[in-house]
Amino acid sequence: MSNIYLGYHFTIEPKELGSEILVAELGEKAFESFTETENGISAFVKKDLWDKNILDDIYILQSEEFKIAYTIEEIDQVNWNEEWEKNFEAIDVDGKCHVRAPFHPKTDAKFDIVIEPKMSFGTGHHETTHMMIQHLLEIDVEGMKTLDMGCGTAILAILAEMKGAYPIDAIDIDNWCYLNSIENAERNNCQHITVYEGDATLLDGKKYDLIIANINRNILLNDMQSYISSLNPQATLLLSGFYEEDIPFIDASCTEKGLTYVKKFQRNNWVSLKYVN
Repeated sequence: MSNIYLGYHFTIEPKELGSEILVAELGEKAFESFTETENGISAFVKKDLWDKNILDDIYILQSEEFKIAYTIEEIDQVNWNEEWEKNFEAIDVDGKCHVRAPFHPKTDAKFDIVIEPKMSFGTGHHETTHMMIQHLLEIDVEGMKTLDMGCGTAILAILAEMKGAYPIDAIDIDNWCYLNSIENAERNNCQHITVYEGDATLLDGKKYDLIIANINRNILLNDMQSYISSLNPQATLLLSGFYEEDIPFIDASCTEKGLTYVKKFQRNNWVSLKYVN
């Protein structure tokens, strides 16, 4: 198989939400890496795995809610390490937690998390991750049975273990995220994280003291009952991955199911909410 890639360069309006949805859909295809650009994203697929109909059933491209255009270029011998280093930014939260790739310098932060990004996408992800880290830094999670739902690279699960939470389940529906989370847990010498590939149906019969769910509004609303049914008494639920205008929908779903609102963090238009059972 050759190392020739096709790069699809998408311009997207509105950018943040559209990029998130588009990456999720393209991730179901043969596209294997994504980078954020000023006006959208770039997506890369090996030419050997490409076919002319690869975008035919990408729903968002047909949606009237988004304006999306793209160009295509052929790229020979993509240096993915160079792409990651250009696009993946370290996250420094209040000087207490540093989330970085191996090529970033180590700081004196109390919690130093090293991940191999492998897929660099999303200022939005950085913002929501930042807020979820802020929540975790404020909570005494010692001995808490914890769930990181939609774990991505397992950043939040790793921080939870560093702060004394155990055991920890990390779940993601995406195979790449599942494999990358296993690698990152090992890279950070975690002993109490178990990674699963799947969705909220894996929660049946399980109970947690802390559930972290950094996904998106639609999935959160769809799976909220599963999360709440999995909370122990006095347990904490941390939610992010949605916008300020989504709060009424998220809050109604939580409060009508018996949760109590505690706190909100906001960065730009992204928000993160804390509830207790």
